[in-house]
This record gives sequence, structure tokens and C-alpha cells, in this order.
Amino acid sequence: MEETGAIVVGAGVVGLAVARVLALAGHEVLVLERERQFGMITSSRNSGVIHAGLYYPDGSLKARLCVEGRRLLYDFCERRGVAHRRCGKLIIATSEAELPAIDAVLARGAAAGVEDLVRLDPAQVRAIEPELACLGAVHSPSSGIVDQHELMLALLGEAEANGAMLVCDAPVERVARTGSGWEATVAGTRVTAPILVNAAGLGAQAVARCIDALDPALVPPLFLAKGCYFSYGGKVPFARLIYPVPGPASLGTHFTLDLGGQARFGPDIHWVDAIDYTVDPALKPEFLAAARRIWPGVEEERLQPAYAGIRPKLAGPGMATADFVLQGEETHGLPGLINLFGIESPGLTSSMAIAERVAAMLGAVRPSGPDTCPA
Repeated sequence: MEETGAIVVGAGVVGLAVARVLALAGHEVLVLERERQFGMITSSRNSGVIHAGLYYPDGSLKARLCVEGRRLLYDFCERRGVAHRRCGKLIIATSEAELPAIDAVLARGAAAGVEDLVRLDPAQVRAIEPELACLGAVHSPSSGIVDQHELMLALLGEAEANGAMLVCDAPVERVARTGSGWEATVAGTRVTAPILVNAAGLGAQAVARCIDALDPALVPPLFLAKGCYFSYGGKVPFARLIYPVPGPASLGTHFTLDLGGQARFGPDIHWVDAIDYTVDPALKPEFLAAARRIWPGVEEERLQPAYAGIRPKLAGPGMATADFVLQGEETHGLPGLINLFGIESPGLTSSMAIAERVAAMLGAVRPSGPDTCPA
């Protein structure tokens, strides 16, 4: 049997951020990842957008942690040389019926503490994006994009430099309570630690059900929301991210750029029963219609299937949108255990703030200094 200071299950962007914070606090950290590499699931199958915090209910964890996380993330990327860009975002109304939604986004963002939002009329929009036709927009200058792989590599590097270790191909089979700690069984090997953080993303509910001491009633249902992306193989006229007004279950099919200049449209949303990352070429007419609502000049032949991701939602179709769940001792009565459920968008943006919150829940206070991000 091996012993360590903390076990983090899951090596996506949130798990790596948690491992970094715990390692900086002086814990020896073991990160267990079931895939062959870190960040292969949700963390690498998204838009790579740094959200400002415009969409989430006032007082929700998503609102607070997105705003906090965005500041921490930009600071970390600038200090660590992680490729990113504050390109800005426009949320547009293309019909009179959508104008109230623009005002709602502006109000919700202001309530969350996003201080740089600007309401633009059509002429003001054309002044900064001449090819964009709309009836009004919200401009979010602090929205941006990041290289997810570079970000995760930097988080992992800093965690390892402070005593963390990543083990891949290591699915957790069982977690038992052992006095004052936790015993995780992985491929027949048992590892004990006083701290266990379940940051397994799409697998968080499955990991939680493997924890013998946890009441099964405290494991929330998991709903799988598949989102597909189509790439655009040509020059585009936009320098900013372009989003429609948000829908009830997603932010809508939007236009994004990566740091190499590759344009794409997505994601859409399909409720599925199993994880499947294929992109059906038959979706092209839907994507073409969505793309032309943003940019009428889209050339059909340049729009091609790209990739898909799955959002680990806690609410299904027709249900009220669910918040992040950071489940600790105050809920389950088990010291040293944190379960992270429903970490979908804006999970990438919020990752470092989530990590800070987890550390605080565990009482893991770390020193502040030039190589750390203050909470």
C-alpha cells in the first residue's frame, strides 16, 4: 500500500488546477487519470474560450467562479507564457425579438461583476466588425481564447515542480474510508491519502458511486449534451468571437477562432444517451443556416465537420439550468472528500477559481508569492 498527501481523480483542466493548488500548499499530490494522457476529454473538446461571466444567474457559483477564474487565468497565462488572446466577444441580436435578450445579458453580466461591457447599436458594431449585420450587440472586451493544451501543460508542470505526480491509464475501481483518510484502488494497487478530490468530469458520478462511504442519494444524475463543431476552411472577416443570444440549455452555435486563425462554428446541442464523438456530416445544413445568421457570406463548400464534445450536465432537456456542484463535508459529512459535479461551461475559465475554492473547503492554505495566483 502506498501513501500520499492528496489524491485527485481526473487530469482535465480542473483536476490539474486542483493538483497545482494543493501542491503549492505543501501536499504531496497523486493525480489519477483513466485515459492515456491528460486532458483528452472535455478539456480538449470545447471552444477554448475564456468567458467574461455574462450568462450566469446572479449569485451562482458559475457567475462568481467565472469572473474570479477569468482574472486568475489571464494572470497565470501572462506569467507562464501560455498562448492566449483577449480578442473580445460580441453577443448579437439579429431580430427585434432578440433585443430584450441583449439587455438581459448586459444586466446579468453587470450583476456578476463584469465591468467592461458595452451596449452597441448597429452602426457601432459595423465600425469594429464591418461584415457583421445585426440590430444590436453587447461587446465584451475581456473575453478571449486560450490554447487549452498549453494551459494544462503549464498547470501540470507547476504541480509537478511542487511535488505532484500524474499517473495515466489509472481508472479508479474503488474508494474506501480508512479511519481518517481514503484508500483508492487502481489496477489492484491501493493508495491512501487524507484528501480525495473527485474531478473526473464526465466520470465524476461513476467515481462517486465507487466511494463506499458516500450516500448514493448524494450522487446527482448525469445528462449528456453533445455539441458538434464545423470548421471553416477560408479567410473570415471577423477578429472577435461572435455569439448569438443564449438559449435555455446552451450559448448557441457561435463563431470562434483559435490562436492559429482557424475559424469554426459550434457547438450545437443534442441530448444523447452514450458518449460518442463522431460528427454527422448530415448536420451541415443546420450549421450552414446558423453560420449565415452570423455571416451571410459563408461559402457552403468551406464548411466541414470538425470535432465534438460532451457537456456533463446536471439538468436535462426542459429542466432548469443547474449550477456547478462543489460537494464537501458540509453535505456528505466525510472529511477530506470533495466531489465536483456538473463542471461544464464555463469550467475551463473557472478552473483556477474552482481549485482555490476546493483548497479553501479543505483548509489547504497556501503561501502567497510571485509564483502563485492570489485568491
